[in-house]
Amino acid sequence: MHIAAHEWARPIPTQIASTGPMASLYWRLSGHQPDDAARAEALAFVRRKLDEVADSPTDLPAAPEELGAWMDGNAQRVAAQYAEYLEGRKAGGPRRFFGNRAHALYFLRVVAPTKLVDGSWLYGLVAHWRNSRFSDLVRTYVEELGEGAPDKNHVLLYRKLLASSGLDPVDDLDDAFYEQGLIQLALGWHGEALLPEVIGFNLGYEQLPLHLLITAYELNELGLDPYYFTLHVTVDNTDTGHAKRACQAVLDTLPKLGDSSGFWERVRNGSKLADAGLGTTQVIREFDIAREVVRILSRKSVAGHGAHSDYCKVAGRSVNDWLAEPSRVPGFLEALQQAGWIHLGRPVDESRFWGLLQGEKAEMFGVFSSYELQVIHDWIRGAASADGQPYADLGVPQRASFRAAQRLATLRGRALPTPDVQTPLLDPDLDALEDQLRVLDADAQMQLLVQAMSPVQHWTPAGLKATRLFWERSRA
Repeated sequence: MHIAAHEWARPIPTQIASTGPMASLYWRLSGHQPDDAARAEALAFVRRKLDEVADSPTDLPAAPEELGAWMDGNAQRVAAQYAEYLEGRKAGGPRRFFGNRAHALYFLRVVAPTKLVDGSWLYGLVAHWRNSRFSDLVRTYVEELGEGAPDKNHVLLYRKLLASSGLDPVDDLDDAFYEQGLIQLALGWHGEALLPEVIGFNLGYEQLPLHLLITAYELNELGLDPYYFTLHVTVDNTDTGHAKRACQAVLDTLPKLGDSSGFWERVRNGSKLADAGLGTTQVIREFDIAREVVRILSRKSVAGHGAHSDYCKVAGRSVNDWLAEPSRVPGFLEALQQAGWIHLGRPVDESRFWGLLQGEKAEMFGVFSSYELQVIHDWIRGAASADGQPYADLGVPQRASFRAAQRLATLRGRALPTPDVQTPLLDPDLDALEDQLRVLDADAQMQLLVQAMSPVQHWTPAGLKATRLFWERSRA
């Protein structure tokens, strides 16, 4: 993971999200096995991106032999910066990233297209697992897949985080949020044609960044599960982790008979793709809660503009009239404030509008998701929402961190151990995988396992089993 050097220069989308060309190609590469047309489009896309970043600066050393010192220097800088951050927090400083709970949830939502294809850039090399020069890269991919363990597979972990936070489905993001994930998928489906670039991207992306440490700390503080992020802190370490292996992979794959300098230049250029797209800290910094409220209400207006009776009027207009066009939503929110339905900067229970959404007689109960309710809740409360209060905990004086809440649940007996005997999984792809493995020879079995480990399905029961079998057999 890496922070783009000039990421502040890229504008955050402000319009209501719509499916664009990057999102469309993203789903064609991740939703099912891509056809030749999708693969060709992906290759053309990533080549354009490589051309775009060719003249961008990089902090990579001039020679690959200097990578060890470069990696150590980066790790030391991040450690020092994080220590400084922690000292500031202990001294009473505010959170650096997330102003309130809605802000953190927004972040988790908009980075989902990248997190849901985590590790995909290395997929194209898995079929070449017999080549010992790719050992570190194949191992990294398998570890991104959790070695087939459901509680360690990075994509499955993020899917569960989205579900537990009320953030799924993620189906209306602006096209720009798909760019980094699309780059990773395009590299993964073209590992052979773009070998140096894949190795370079891996090198840039797997170095431990400061934003990962701060994100994990502040998510936990806000009562949100930080495990996906803390897991990356451990696996990206510079001793035995992905950061170290990424450097070693460069040295292992440098041509001994061919053009090593040309290969290295392609590696350097590929590393720049780790900075492409909307960067993590940019997305966090540019969050505008009022704009997000407008987006949410604009989306709801499509389904809700004809669902209200005409007797209720705001500023002389019926609610149906206000909601007839998404462009009227900002005016509608202003009218609700003028009419006393919303009191910004006050407790939410003083706003009649909030009473329509939550409470014993909430007439709009179930209309808004838990994420949307949190955004509206924090928008109404204003500066007071910095306490991170979940919208459902109205009146609760103090909120525990995620880890503290988990420990308390365990002590109270709510976190029960997983039983030794589990119900067999009901999954048609898992059945098909097992049926095919019974009739194929050893080589064909490995080919099938590799296919089942693709970004399309490695997080499914079939993909998880394929990963376990592949890892076991590839090391035999």
